[in-house]
Amino acid sequence: MNNTHSARLEQLIANNQQNLICGGLKGIEKESLRITKDGLISKARHPKSLGSALTHPYITTDYSEALIELITPPFADINETLGYLRNIHQFVYQHMDNEMLLCTSMPCGINGDESIPIAEYGTSNIGRMKHVYRHGLWHRYGRTMQAIAGIHFNFSVPEALWPVLHQQENSATSLEEFTADGYFGLVRNFQRIGWIILYLFGASPAICKSFFKSRPQLMAQFEEFDQGTLYHPYATSLRMSDIGYKSKNQADLRISYNSLSEYVGSLGQAIATPYPEYEKIGVVVDGEYRQLNSNVLQIENEFYSIIRPKQIAQSCEKPTLALKRRGVRYVEMRSLDLDLFNPIGIDEGKARFIEALLLTCLLQDSPPMTEVDFQTNNRNQLQVANYGRKPGLELECHDKKIMLQDWAGEILDSMQTVCNILDKDEENKPYNQALLAQQQIVQNPDLTASARMLACMKQTGQPFSRFALAQSAEHAACFNGKKPDELFTAQFNEMTQQSLAKQTELENKVQLPFDDFLKQYFAQQ
Repeated sequence: MNNTHSARLEQLIANNQQNLICGGLKGIEKESLRITKDGLISKARHPKSLGSALTHPYITTDYSEALIELITPPFADINETLGYLRNIHQFVYQHMDNEMLLCTSMPCGINGDESIPIAEYGTSNIGRMKHVYRHGLWHRYGRTMQAIAGIHFNFSVPEALWPVLHQQENSATSLEEFTADGYFGLVRNFQRIGWIILYLFGASPAICKSFFKSRPQLMAQFEEFDQGTLYHPYATSLRMSDIGYKSKNQADLRISYNSLSEYVGSLGQAIATPYPEYEKIGVVVDGEYRQLNSNVLQIENEFYSIIRPKQIAQSCEKPTLALKRRGVRYVEMRSLDLDLFNPIGIDEGKARFIEALLLTCLLQDSPPMTEVDFQTNNRNQLQVANYGRKPGLELECHDKKIMLQDWAGEILDSMQTVCNILDKDEENKPYNQALLAQQQIVQNPDLTASARMLACMKQTGQPFSRFALAQSAEHAACFNGKKPDELFTAQFNEMTQQSLAKQTELENKVQLPFDDFLKQYFAQQ
């Protein structure tokens, strides 16, 4: 990524069209484990008073019945997005019997894989498929890894910008193809510099020893923080390390981001290619499905990437097919840990910084990625996840070593013009404030969330699990002590009933035999 020059942006400014980068839509998906007051993962079903996890548009579950996922619609104003997320939290807390949401990304209170209940979605074919997929993840990776929580930041570039860029660059491709290429350029650039999110916002430097109950052999690679906690002293985001979402099972998977067709093709190939290790698990054993298939990936969602190009899929439509048919609609940035110091897991400054970073990735040159680039990006991400605050840490950039602080400084400098434009007539310059806050964190690693978390644990003499529980209880008190928004509550009560009725309607329809349903699903072209 060229951090000093953006011909795209210069031309927009020359034509006085730079304000077209403002107003992109921002949405948030936030996962959290429901836990009991004593810090154990909840065994209770997803509360019926929150609606159907299968059909509710804004409250669902991720891997586990206890791993709730709160989704906002996309808004141009990030404060509307965050306000909506706050209101969903408030609503959820009205319907959780003596439980709370764990505020950290890394789970605690685990008593082996079996203590993590797999999410249920009812008896319809699509509900069964979602459940069987999760069973497959259990057999392939273990349940514990799937209980890790994070935030996905969804961003769509302002629609009005694409035709202007298309014309400005005299593109010979169709506008839809140009737009897809633009999004894939953004994705490639983010993969080159995405490690900066782990450094600045990583908040999982320590892990409860209970996390390793099903995989004790992994404990040896960590140091002991205290009797209940393992850690790397300079880690930022162990969630994004190879004991988290950077799974070794997928280390050799090569998904191309050089074009929409290559991306769809390489993902499709992974979903269609048998994998001997997974064949040993079996697909249907004693009449029960253990996984959807025994291929490298069961479905697209199994591929763990720090950022994904996305299109809204219709009912039972494969995600890659949605992309192929209707192009890229937005990107989903997936490398953000929960901010355990914030009741909703993310704040305004962080969100504004991410928007500016994604736009900077869009506006910079973005050459195709090679196999060497793929490996380099992966190494950089793992280095920062495990050792990001280590003094003198060097990363790889353009076949050379560069100090993390120097490269981070270059990236932040390259964002300055974008932040100035996004601030427009805003008196308090919120994007510049967000940028300044991160510049201070680059200069002083003790200000990172990961360093602050370890300092708090040391100061209070608490192991990770007790510290996480205390923070979670504070957040719960924050929501339980506030009066809910009556209009929002009424709307969500109605959505609850609608989602339950929709699931019942789905289940009452005549269902194809499940085998036939899966064949039909995977045969889509």
